[in-house]
Amino acid sequence: MIPVLRDRFNKAFSEEKYLQLIREIDSIRQGSLEFRIAETPVFIDKKIEREMLECCEYIIDTIALPNFQSMTDRSIPKKGFVAGKEESPQILVFDFGICDNGSGGLSPQLIEMQGFPSLFAYQTIIADCMSGYADIPENYSSYLNGFDRESSIALMKDIIVGPYDPSEVILLEILPEQQKTRIDFYYTEKLLGIPTVCFTKIHAKGNELFYTQNGIEKKIKRIFNRMILDDLLQQEGLIKTIDLTLPYDVEWIPHPHWFYRISKFTLPFLDHPCIPTTYFLNEVKQPLPLDQYVLKPLFSFAGMGVIIDVTEKDIQDIADPENWILQRKVNYAPIIKTPDGPAMTEIRLFYFRKDEWERPIAVHNLTRLSKGKMVGTRYNLDNKWVGGTIAFFEK
Repeated sequence: MIPVLRDRFNKAFSEEKYLQLIREIDSIRQGSLEFRIAETPVFIDKKIEREMLECCEYIIDTIALPNFQSMTDRSIPKKGFVAGKEESPQILVFDFGICDNGSGGLSPQLIEMQGFPSLFAYQTIIADCMSGYADIPENYSSYLNGFDRESSIALMKDIIVGPYDPSEVILLEILPEQQKTRIDFYYTEKLLGIPTVCFTKIHAKGNELFYTQNGIEKKIKRIFNRMILDDLLQQEGLIKTIDLTLPYDVEWIPHPHWFYRISKFTLPFLDHPCIPTTYFLNEVKQPLPLDQYVLKPLFSFAGMGVIIDVTEKDIQDIADPENWILQRKVNYAPIIKTPDGPAMTEIRLFYFRKDEWERPIAVHNLTRLSKGKMVGTRYNLDNKWVGGTIAFFEK
């Protein structure tokens, strides 16, 4: 989006440098990189950055309302209740598509948000690798609000590990070795020193939780939760060694309920120029021009279940309309010049909140490029100059 930097990068690009970038990223454990890396970073101007951050502040104001939890209690499925103190969410992420505003300009439009972690450690490494690979000018950074590599890692340690020994904190996932994002687990282990533990490998003694490492039983004092509870609920054959409805003596970062509370479920409560109009499907009383809307299940991830070209039959076939939303379509702008046609981009902003902070603050980002109808890497397998990457902002 900054023509001078875009043209300079494209002229300097070579396939050899790109393949070296992939090897460098994958070097932590060869073969662990299972999603596509885009050939280029994205360069963001101050206007787009400001509009995204202003929209995020508006959403955070809403989350901070005294009645926000009562507003979102319905989002938590009965089978998804997890005991324990919720706290305020320590982690938030916001996804913005860079879109045509209809007047010849660009506007960020909120696509989704999560009260759930993203690829935090992995993106730190991507920032390192991309900075040299793309010859990023010194007055550009992938970090926000004055953070850099060292201060962002220190913040992650503060929030995720806190006062505990790293061996007392676990990254919790379901069958982590099978997850496409497992490369992030390996980088989290490297940067924070905490182990990755499968849900099936923890056990309880009274109200305490334990895992075994190198034959030694270790007490778990804090859980960095990367487990999507919907996955756990759907895997009937999975060995479930603990009952999450019991009040164990453990802290959650973040508590699993925030996955539901801060999600697509929150969108219908928001009204902002950078947020497409959204309705709960069961609350739509008047006919809508369906060609202008996208139909999304509330509790899915990575774009699963989304219907882009909505028909009346699609709506009639839904048995649980209270768990679906209609969201006005946005027009992603094909603004990233590449050798085989322009790409669209979506930017995810990472927000973190320490206990003593009144509000979370933007720290880093994840960015994706697409040339298809959907942005996720699984929907762009046959294209080049698409996939996961990172944005750099002018300081």
